[in-house]
Amino acid sequence: MAEFKRIPINQITIPERLRAVEEDQALVIAQSIVEHGLINPITVRRTNAAKEGNYTLVAGAHRIRAYAINGDERDIDAMIVDADKAEGQLVEITENLFRNELSAIDRATFVASYRQIWEQKYGKIEAGRPGNRSNIVQLIAEEAVGSFAQHVADRMGISKSALKYLNQISQKLHPDVRDAVRGTPVADNQSALLKLAKLEPKKQRQAAVALRAEAGDLKRALAAIDDTPRALKEHPQKIIQSRLLDTWSRADKATRRFFLIDISVDLGIPKDDMNKMLAGLETAK
Repeated sequence: MAEFKRIPINQITIPERLRAVEEDQALVIAQSIVEHGLINPITVRRTNAAKEGNYTLVAGAHRIRAYAINGDERDIDAMIVDADKAEGQLVEITENLFRNELSAIDRATFVASYRQIWEQKYGKIEAGRPGNRSNIVQLIAEEAVGSFAQHVADRMGISKSALKYLNQISQKLHPDVRDAVRGTPVADNQSALLKLAKLEPKKQRQAAVALRAEAGDLKRALAAIDDTPRALKEHPQKIIQSRLLDTWSRADKATRRFFLIDISVDLGIPKDDMNKMLAGLETAK
């Protein structure tokens, strides 16, 4: 049950947010409040044990910051919901997840957090698991049973394949890289994020350092951590040659024998010459 009420801002505790407050966005909201007033109230939950007040913020950090920019830090319109910490986080994610202005990296973070927090509170999502319609969070969760991916994809207005890519980013992208790309064009470039996520962890950490050094320029950052020899970069066929030699060095005699037979047939090498190569293989160390 939610209650609409005007509450003192100094009674609201603002916990660590999944999405940091962006000053530019807060400035836009501040101007809108001056012109039109607060259109959407913030959302809080009652927490009498909160360190600094009687409420904990669920959604609306940018709106509170906008009030501060306007020099108004007294009262603010709020929807007060009955929710514990986990439910409050789910409401925060739900509100943020379906905003069009979210960057690709923020969407990936929210998608991963939504399911993680829900399962921590209610248990693993499984088909046929009964739901409880006592509040909006559980109603949303019940809708997801059986096809959580489709549920989130529908609410975000994206395809399941796009959601799959967001999951790959959230699961494989190193935290150092996430921090390094925030505020850069890379943060909203899904292809670039997937490319970074495919790097091994050590390379990702190097990429994070390089991205900071190159002011978010992905091309320059990747070039800086590329340890491919210059000669191979300039001659792509040498890369193939290098890989073939590496594969040959790791193959046992039986595998090498099959390779020589296959290549001889493919090139039309006379049988006698092929036999000479196979004999040489047997005597080689």
